[in-house]
Amino acid sequence: MSVAASSRGATPGSPESRRIVLLRHAKADWPAVSDHDRPLADRGRQDAPAAGSWLASAGVTPELALCSTAIRTRETWKLVVHELPHRPRTVYEERLYEASLGDLLALLNETSEDVDDLLLVGHNPGMHILADALSGESDGDLLTRMNRGGFPTASVAVITFTGSWKSVEHGVGRLTGYWAPHD
Repeated sequence: MSVAASSRGATPGSPESRRIVLLRHAKADWPAVSDHDRPLADRGRQDAPAAGSWLASAGVTPELALCSTAIRTRETWKLVVHELPHRPRTVYEERLYEASLGDLLALLNETSEDVDDLLLVGHNPGMHILADALSGESDGDLLTRMNRGGFPTASVAVITFTGSWKSVEHGVGRLTGYWAPHD
């Protein structure tokens, strides 16, 4: 059992407590380049470190980060990770770009059982749809706040669930954290 699972109360022989962190890329610019190659706007370069600071202050310590290969997600992740207490292993995953809900669930289902805390850096509408689909419950009004705001750029959703990655499906989790810049 990993230290991350131990710190959240899992005990030997009990089902694994896991955490999925969904991060939408920060605000992107609209220069005359392909969508995949769009860089961050000035506001994005300000909001991304703030998202990282929120993650660090919330005690979110992912072991693995899967990041879309798009320029804006890579730039977002580079700014976010500098705010974290340690850098997780990062994999740049092409399937996160323009991913459907089914694609995102498949990625989660493929996650190694050795990982307790996974962070995805991706795009809307996928990040919002996935957060909403996984969140069968929420702490307080987090789900209402998340859905009312539409999951703006640089938003973060933290979802916990118990079980294997292969068991991740609609409604399996609890939304335990949500942050959006300018919220």
